[in-house]
Amino acid sequence: MDLRYDVLIVGAGHGGAQVAIMLRTQKFEGSIALIGDEPELPYERPPLSKEYFAGEKEFERIQLRPAKYWDEREVTMLLGKRVVSVDPAAHNVVTEDGETIGYGKLVWATGGSPRMLPIPGGDLPGVQGVRTRADADAMKAASETAGQIVVVGGGYIGLEAAAVLRKAGKRVILLEALDRVLARVAGNELSRFYEREHREHGVDLRLGVCVDAIEGETHVTGVRLAGGEVIPADLVIVGVGIVPAVEPLIAAGAEGGNGVLVDSLCKTSLPDIYAIGDCAAHENHFAEGVVIRLESVQNANDQANVVAKGIIGDEAPYHAIPWFWSNQYDLKLQTAGLSTGHDRAVMRSDPENRSFSVIYLKDGRVIAIDCVNATRDYVQGRMIVTAGLHATPEQLADAETPLKELLTLAHSPT
Repeated sequence: MDLRYDVLIVGAGHGGAQVAIMLRTQKFEGSIALIGDEPELPYERPPLSKEYFAGEKEFERIQLRPAKYWDEREVTMLLGKRVVSVDPAAHNVVTEDGETIGYGKLVWATGGSPRMLPIPGGDLPGVQGVRTRADADAMKAASETAGQIVVVGGGYIGLEAAAVLRKAGKRVILLEALDRVLARVAGNELSRFYEREHREHGVDLRLGVCVDAIEGETHVTGVRLAGGEVIPADLVIVGVGIVPAVEPLIAAGAEGGNGVLVDSLCKTSLPDIYAIGDCAAHENHFAEGVVIRLESVQNANDQANVVAKGIIGDEAPYHAIPWFWSNQYDLKLQTAGLSTGHDRAVMRSDPENRSFSVIYLKDGRVIAIDCVNATRDYVQGRMIVTAGLHATPEQLADAETPLKELLTLAHSPT
């Protein structure tokens, strides 16, 4: 065995970096190493489709910590390495270049790779996913000379990329297979608002369309739709989710499939192996016991803290409210909770003012809130989602009444 560490972290994203940071903050004195398959030190991922792509932030500004930080805290960085197998009995991993590295505790924080289009031409040059700095750099370089750009996918990544490209004056066509954008993460009201915004900013937004093939020989030249129409394209950006990077753990016997299954302490079914972040499938209190994967910085960081405390013997189950954000044009969307399964959506303020919230109810209980340019609602909305507040639609719709006052009313003696 070439090397061995008390804690070996595979994955140098938000979650992996946070485990190392938290361990040292908690005075853990054992050896720590972090393996990353990119050459860069840990950095923020969300700006890749926002500020970094737009050229508003240099790469140094999105690094989570400077090199000096990791050196001073004796966190060994093993960068540009990919783990291809795990031996849970021997407590070691093997990298792509054949190096064997041992561990006392293993933390799997690999995230995933962009889900690309499994269609003819889907791997042509000029068809670009968005997950790494290299992806964003390639996308930026290609977009500078591209005349027309097709974005496939109406989720956060696709909409954010479209907003940046329109701001740069590019012709953008956005294709979504479902009948509305943000269909997997938000209600109809918010979807329709963002559709209007993008169209008003000049995006050719098409819903309910399926891509059959990518045209081109040595480089993409167009996108062929199911009906036969070919849309000319110099660049195709694909934002249709990720494939969790868990193959070595599953091959080693870990339970899972679409992600690796973890318990409330983020432990996998394999001894001394944890998993966190985008690749970790878990039961979530705010999803009512359903096993889900959460692709968010919040989830990665909060699960990282659970693991770090568990390693030092301070075990406490994961119980954190999910939250997300998205920047598009001059709109800041902030979300708390999970709206999946809601049976009522309440609009708070008028979307025409471009500052409003949508509150989601299930059986009369608040389960999530989407806030557009409404920071006060978001801060107080997190409180009412966490509390599982029961309130009437009329109470929630009254924008003159701060949401936190509804908590007081709910707990007042009758």
